[in-house]
Amino acid sequence: MKQPVAAFQGERGAFSEEAARRLLGEKAGVLPCTRFEEVFRALMEKRVDAAVIPIENTLHGSIHENYDHLLRFKPPIVAETNLRIVHNLIAPPGTSWKQVRRVYSHPVALNQCLKFFEANPKLERVQFFDTAGSVKHLMENPEPGAAAIASSIAADYYGARILKRSIEDDRENYTRFFLLKRRAPSAVASSAPEWKTSIVFSLKNIPGALFRAMSVFALRDIDLSKIESRPMRGRPWEYHFYVDFLQHAGAGSSRKALDHLAEFAQDVHVLGTYPRSR
Repeated sequence: MKQPVAAFQGERGAFSEEAARRLLGEKAGVLPCTRFEEVFRALMEKRVDAAVIPIENTLHGSIHENYDHLLRFKPPIVAETNLRIVHNLIAPPGTSWKQVRRVYSHPVALNQCLKFFEANPKLERVQFFDTAGSVKHLMENPEPGAAAIASSIAADYYGARILKRSIEDDRENYTRFFLLKRRAPSAVASSAPEWKTSIVFSLKNIPGALFRAMSVFALRDIDLSKIESRPMRGRPWEYHFYVDFLQHAGAGSSRKALDHLAEFAQDVHVLGTYPRSR
């Protein structure tokens, strides 16, 4: 049986690759991409079977660029997973902890390890485009006294050595990832214990518009788990609203809520209905 291939942003060993294997299985193939837009294009151009993107982090917040790409390309969301982010100090073999003076990593990862840097003021922080990419860079271009912050998978993949494990400030550091495909699978509402639905819509800039939009869910006791606003291109001070609610889009009350929303909201679109991840 042919294994699916998923695109993700970053180098091999990135947290997104770990999420891809969790969502598709350990034997799934992967296609690393430099930019998020490239991930979406690889999926829509049928170069891969699926795409895995991060959408929000419990500490850093939402990845706004990917909300914009979801609206632009409109691939259906078919699954989600919440990945615990563990940052490790990694160096090429032969480099000891006492020798480390510079640490490379993505700016977000560096900012999630501030207590580590406060406790070790001798260390210089060097921004890099990717966590796993920083490990790859040091393995291909060894620098005396240089290390990186990345996942343990990156250390294994590139043959590097973990000097310090779990150096992140907050252990409750999770990133939520979406699994995207070109077509949504047919699903029965009762086939999963809990469902989540993601939608996007826009509203006219009039008093009470957002209150009315939220009321279509409140009136039907539908639990909202997230709301995110993004600026609309070419329409200053107007916004798209991304909403997640905890119910299958095909459930009776969900259909009524979405029909009600469509009476006054614009461009109502269901981005996906998928089993909820814990």
